[in-house]
Amino acid sequence: MLLYKSLIVISFLFLAVSLSHDQVEAYDVKAGPVRPMVKRDERRSLIETEYGRILAAKISTDGTRRPYYLQFITLEPNSLFLPALLHSDMVFYVHTGKGRMSWADEDDIRTLDIRRGDVYRLQPGSVFYIESNLEQEREKLRIYAIFSNTEDDSYFEPVIGAYTSISDLILGFDRKVLQSAFKVSEDVIEELFNATRPRPIVHALPKKKKSLWAWEARFLKAFVGDRDALELEAMNGKKKKAKTYNILDADPDFKNCNGWSSTVDRKDLRLLKNSNVGIFMVNLTKGSMMGPHWNPMATEIAIVLHGQGMVRVVCPSTGKQSDCKNMRFKVEEGDAFAVPRFHPMAQMSFNNDSFVFVGFSTSASTNYPQFLAGKRSVLQELDKQILSVSFNVSNTTINQLLAQQEEYIILDCTSCAEEEESIMQEEIRREREEEEAREREKERKREEEARKRQEEEEARKREEEEARRREEEEERKRQEEEGEEARRREEEEEARKRQQEEEEEARRREEEEKREQEEEERRREEARRQEEERQRREQEEEEEREREERREAEEVEREAWEKQQEEERRREEEAEREREREEEERQWDEGQQKEEGGGQGREFVRAKVKRSGDGNRMVLTNVLKL
Repeated sequence: MLLYKSLIVISFLFLAVSLSHDQVEAYDVKAGPVRPMVKRDERRSLIETEYGRILAAKISTDGTRRPYYLQFITLEPNSLFLPALLHSDMVFYVHTGKGRMSWADEDDIRTLDIRRGDVYRLQPGSVFYIESNLEQEREKLRIYAIFSNTEDDSYFEPVIGAYTSISDLILGFDRKVLQSAFKVSEDVIEELFNATRPRPIVHALPKKKKSLWAWEARFLKAFVGDRDALELEAMNGKKKKAKTYNILDADPDFKNCNGWSSTVDRKDLRLLKNSNVGIFMVNLTKGSMMGPHWNPMATEIAIVLHGQGMVRVVCPSTGKQSDCKNMRFKVEEGDAFAVPRFHPMAQMSFNNDSFVFVGFSTSASTNYPQFLAGKRSVLQELDKQILSVSFNVSNTTINQLLAQQEEYIILDCTSCAEEEESIMQEEIRREREEEEAREREKERKREEEARKRQEEEEARKREEEEARRREEEEERKRQEEEGEEARRREEEEEARKRQQEEEEEARRREEEEKREQEEEERRREEARRQEEERQRREQEEEEEREREERREAEEVEREAWEKQQEEERRREEEAEREREREEEERQWDEGQQKEEGGGQGREFVRAKVKRSGDGNRMVLTNVLKL
């Protein structure tokens, strides 16, 4: 079993190795000028072999957003594009030829028979390869593809490109890691590293060796994570067949004598769900036009399949003309062009041939272009009076403008493309003349500036000569004055020294006086401080005496008050005793009167309470018995 697995690994890697490190650059997206139209001869070559080639183009709508990345894959009959790991969404259209695409994803190994008109999508993370058929017609397999990431309209990083060869992914690890991962001998791994790497597109294997490609497909399955399936696939050799959507076999969305158009969205091709790319195709007969319209949902990126035509794009912005401009350009077979969302456009065919183009829209949802002209024009839904005010014309003019529209979507437009081309050529001529005029003006300004610089240079030289003469005269005068100046400086130096000595002596005297004054000031300050301390102590003592006298006076006052209170209390008690005595005498008198009146014997108690001088009481009781 180990030998069997080793053979599978060798057969896959020897036949599937793709780009070496110097070839990886071919997949990279290089920086360069990006425009809304790319001519066929402006495509950039990524891979070129005798068995096929891959060209790429970047196209942008305004030059500020990320460009859209297209690839044009061409395989000669009976050729093979070796396996690669896909980094982004890949939505493609088969332009010519037949072949087979195989890939491995997280579910299984899948194969897809492809032919002219087929549309399909591969998801990021797929490991895929492409084979072209060998037929009697020997027609090349041509695939047009756009690469993007997810529905957020972001695109893969240019640093790593749209896909990477399997050999670079595997041989990037060291030998020990690979030997442990694939459970093979050291000789197998060494042979992998020493093998010569083929180009990305090679001649397909003969039919008798097709079994090797079956092994390769089974290895792809193991490579994406299902090693248990390796032995199962080796026994039954089954693959899952996938189905495409053929836009040429489907009924057009619209068709009349002027041409037809078809779109493919997620309703037609389920794989477009969660994708941000849809596909459309337009076929204009001679002298026809896709009526003026705009796309409210997506940007359109188109590739011309047949003939030539004119494309007119109108800027909807009211901002600066430098930021958004009206455009008209002529496109031919193989050219690519892009129209931004919400930009009104019209595509026109020439009188001598039809005009066919296929394109990708940046939305896989059902799209409803809004037409400005024709029976289904959005203007038909608006109030005619409001339209007349918008155009500043009469209602009659608006009625005449809209009444004659019997056709819609694809319209007859004989010689429209020729007229647009004539206008374009005139604009190109005018722009060329304006550019030449600007160049002449620049040249005149350069000559004027050169003349001014020459005059300034001559004036500068004259000024320098005059300055040199003045410097020489000044130098002579300076030398004559230097002697006098030297003597004067010596005298000034001597005077300065004398003055410095005098000033130093005066400064010393002043400092001495200042020190004496400071010493005297310190003595006076010390005496003042001592006097203040003495006065403070005396004041504190005086305050203490005053507080003591106040306490003594308060004590005397308190004692006098207490004596007064005691005297008042004694007087009150004396008055109370007097009242009690008078009350007893009154009661006794009343008793006597009752005794005399009643004649009955009773006992009266008479008590006299007297207070002695020290406050004690004496009680005298007389008992009278009758």
